[in-house]
Amino acid sequence: MIGEDAQQRAEDGKSDKKKGSSWKELPILIVVALGLALLIKTFIVQPFYIPSESMENTLLINDRVLVNKLVYHTRDIERGDVIVFNGEDSWDPEVVTEEPTNPVTGALRWVGELFGLVPGEKDYIKRVIGVPGDTVKCCDSKGRVTVNGVPLDETSYLFPGDEPSDRPFEVKVPAGRLWVMGDHRSVSYDSRGHTGDPGGGTIAVDNVLGRAFVIMWPVSRWTSLDIPSTFDQPGLKK
Repeated sequence: MIGEDAQQRAEDGKSDKKKGSSWKELPILIVVALGLALLIKTFIVQPFYIPSESMENTLLINDRVLVNKLVYHTRDIERGDVIVFNGEDSWDPEVVTEEPTNPVTGALRWVGELFGLVPGEKDYIKRVIGVPGDTVKCCDSKGRVTVNGVPLDETSYLFPGDEPSDRPFEVKVPAGRLWVMGDHRSVSYDSRGHTGDPGGGTIAVDNVLGRAFVIMWPVSRWTSLDIPSTFDQPGLKK
């Protein structure tokens, strides 16, 4: 009986040690997980939170998309791509968020951005309409946006009831830059609203973080973000 009690106490002691060891390992596991997530976000795939109405109905507020950060190392940015880019020192943020008041909230916000739970204040998501060398114009006699004189059929992605543009414009996209527009044209503050800025409303190719290729959340909206067929028109290519 005494031997059994001693054995039980020994087993209980081992169990307590295992529990203690697990708790000690938890911070290490968290650090490793965050490190791997940061590595993946920096070089491979980044989750991105949709903060505004500017890409409706393609993307809705609170959607989360995955952004491929490798694709433009293997091919050029194409017309029709949905891209995420950094607008720091260029465009004003679409959604202004309060700066963290202390290191703890700052760290929590950083983790939220890392996993696509909160928006990055300087990041934007738009659709590429014109690439370097293109002439983008609105509107033709039927109210359509044209690229190199070829009208786009935007019905598959334009917000229902929106006109292709509520203001006329014509721009020759400079080398190394892009003309981008939101799918919800009536509320999107895109290249059209920045024509007075350096670059005439275009954004630098070097500021592009990657291509949004799939809606990952909510699950009910899980779908790929393919290039619309109107951008396959042979006449667009110069």
